[in-house]
Amino acid sequence: MKRSMWVISAFVAALAVAVPVTVLGQAAPESSTVVPSEFAASVDTSAVADATVATSAGSTITLAAAKKKKVCPKNVGGTYRSAPSARSAGGVAGTTSHDLALFAERFNAIRVANCLAPIPRANFRYDACMEQRLFWMAEDPSTNPASAWGHVGSVRSDRKPSVGCDGNLAGGANNTAATVALKWWNSPSHKSALYRPGYVKSNAHVCVFFAITHGGLPNEAKTFTRAAARRAAC
Repeated sequence: MKRSMWVISAFVAALAVAVPVTVLGQAAPESSTVVPSEFAASVDTSAVADATVATSAGSTITLAAAKKKKVCPKNVGGTYRSAPSARSAGGVAGTTSHDLALFAERFNAIRVANCLAPIPRANFRYDACMEQRLFWMAEDPSTNPASAWGHVGSVRSDRKPSVGCDGNLAGGANNTAATVALKWWNSPSHKSALYRPGYVKSNAHVCVFFAITHGGLPNEAKTFTRAAARRAAC
């Protein structure tokens, strides 16, 4: 069966107030505000001052002033974090350190290309709880790759209870950690949730949590991916 590319949009804003966070199998990250996990990025929990960023000319300028003057920040260096290369009980491959670095690299490249300050490399972090939910989707025994796909509340064909944590979702055939970063940028709701183009404070305490799986049961190729990401204070 030919696998088509797909991306699941975030819940509509009208539902964001009414629907509580649902986290199965792991406690939700600490937060001063409880909102659906897809919209956690819309809640600003940072109290830090406006960022000071380096410009291509080598000087420094606040991010707000940089946007006003159309002076864009440069990308950042540093060390990427690691991911464990876990496998599900059924043998589905999980997030590798390369996946996490690839996602972070593309995510920041997109930000800088659009005159947005990059996120520190160390603030891109593997999320085991989101990965558990992706494994649960990938191990659905149905030959339909969209079976079980979706946010908390989706159902597997074998009725196995859902596990893991929710997030912004993207994936499909011939996708990588880099292509899903671009898919989320190109989706207005996901751009708002993950990239936050209107946010002008420091990114020092902004984290982006990520997980991706490769392949699935019963016969999906490893190039068929499912990915999840969320943004939160750290």
